Amino acid sequence: MIGRLLEPRGAGLAEGESMRARRLMLGVAVAASVATTAAGLAPSVVRAAARGGSGAPAVTSYRGTAGVARLLPRGRPATGSPATTRVIPRGARRLPSGIFSTSEKVPAVRGSAAAAASAPLANFNGVSSLDSQVTNYNLKFEPPDQGLCKGGGFVLEAVNSAYRVYGTGGKSERGPFNINDLFNVGGKEFTSDPRCWFDPATQTWFATILFLNDTSTASALLIAVRHSPDPRGLWNEYSINTTDIGNGCPCFGDQPRIGIDQHNLYVTDDEFSITGPQFNGAEVWAFDKAELVAGATSLNFVRFSHLSVGGQLTLAPQPALSTGKPNAEYFLSSLDFSGTGDHRIGVWAMTQRAAVGMGGMPVLSSVVTGSEAYANPPGAPQKGATSLLDSGDDRMQQTASVGGTVWGEMTTAVLPAGDSAVRSGGAWFQVKPHLGTAGITGASIVRQGYIAAAGQYVIYPAVQPDAAGNAAAVFTLTSGTRFPSAAYATLEAGSDEFGAPVVAAAGSGPYDPKAGRWGDYSFAVPDDQTDAAWLATEYVPPKSSQTTNGARNWGTRVIEVPLG
Repeated sequence: MIGRLLEPRGAGLAEGESMRARRLMLGVAVAASVATTAAGLAPSVVRAAARGGSGAPAVTSYRGTAGVARLLPRGRPATGSPATTRVIPRGARRLPSGIFSTSEKVPAVRGSAAAAASAPLANFNGVSSLDSQVTNYNLKFEPPDQGLCKGGGFVLEAVNSAYRVYGTGGKSERGPFNINDLFNVGGKEFTSDPRCWFDPATQTWFATILFLNDTSTASALLIAVRHSPDPRGLWNEYSINTTDIGNGCPCFGDQPRIGIDQHNLYVTDDEFSITGPQFNGAEVWAFDKAELVAGATSLNFVRFSHLSVGGQLTLAPQPALSTGKPNAEYFLSSLDFSGTGDHRIGVWAMTQRAAVGMGGMPVLSSVVTGSEAYANPPGAPQKGATSLLDSGDDRMQQTASVGGTVWGEMTTAVLPAGDSAVRSGGAWFQVKPHLGTAGITGASIVRQGYIAAAGQYVIYPAVQPDAAGNAAAVFTLTSGTRFPSAAYATLEAGSDEFGAPVVAAAGSGPYDPKAGRWGDYSFAVPDDQTDAAWLATEYVPPKSSQTTNGARNWGTRVIEVPLG
């Protein structure tokens, strides 16, 4: 997320000139956002009814380039000492002019009349700061940047920088292991932001991660594939060079985000210079799924780079994790380019997707549609400490495609019903894209709303819907009277509002007051056999799951919630 260091494979965090430049940029954006919120000028939302503008929306089309990746030879598990302290700048906001109207107000939420959420079907501690410490040469990392996937009777959770395989009841079946083991790279190499998915149609596991070499001169996107419903075994690995040259590079693809459909595996990232502050826009990668499933030695892919939407370089477009066989692969993105709030979202579609496997070019296009308003959230207080949790920003989080619609969510500033203070909350969207012969032609909002509670702070939501329109959302819940806790809320198909937050696991204490990092994102995926959602988020676990010296005390919670 913005203004943060990627977790180094070394002790401590140092800060160089490029990082200071990015933090200066971030300071301007945060100051603008805080001033806007304090003046009551963030977007006004009681019940936004935007269904898109009148007339045909402008459509943006993109050009891509084709490439071929090679299957990596299998190496040894991660061994040896980590590299020395690394200074890798995290993705920072750029500040082009925005279109936010200063006459608008803080998003306000009416009271919820939704039904109470069902009790969890599973609820257990996931990978923790202790797991990351014992598998990473006694180093301490934050935040988890977690990925979660469920299939074949197993749950795999990967974080910075460890992973475990669980049974569905929460018993640890394998691990913890160093996350680099899964991707067949050594202990000195820097990796971050693991994500994963189990594909029921092919009974195959997929995982992705960001990689930089031990000299910080080259970067790659790593893809790991397990050709079995049982993840406890050897995986195949592919490495795609993301170093780029020119445009201020060598670069890396920050925060790779995973999507999938019946044709391809998709990854989006944000291209930043390894050595400087340059931001070159987002990238979209499409990889032929059939070749990945078959373990082919050559893998066809297509890359779309330097992407813009709404006339600006875009940040963090989220590819959809698709259930079923959608008529396109969809992406959602927010449009708050200046950190002052917005009330539009970008809706993207990739069509002619089968062309990727044949070395051809699919069609990527996007439109901008009106939505409820959103704005950067304030920092979140916590019981037992004066320090605030970093609520992140209002970039789009995870995206899901199911039942002909696309869902997305983000953290936003919000004024909960019955409250007098601005809090952080979740903004969610259910979108119906419209396709033509040449790609996307428009999009309409089916439902949208906020997840909020008076006196509470909701941060880093992730939403998983089903085809009928039910959904569950997971997030961290915190306040001045609550330790950071793992919580969820549910939405019924006939309702327009999520129910009140339900605490699945109460935090055991305040988060380390000297550490500013939190979350970056939660994760939500469907069960592969029943109508249920698997959810994971960060919270403060019991001390038995924290680092041995208490220097890092984060943990994760894994929850299964029925949907239908």
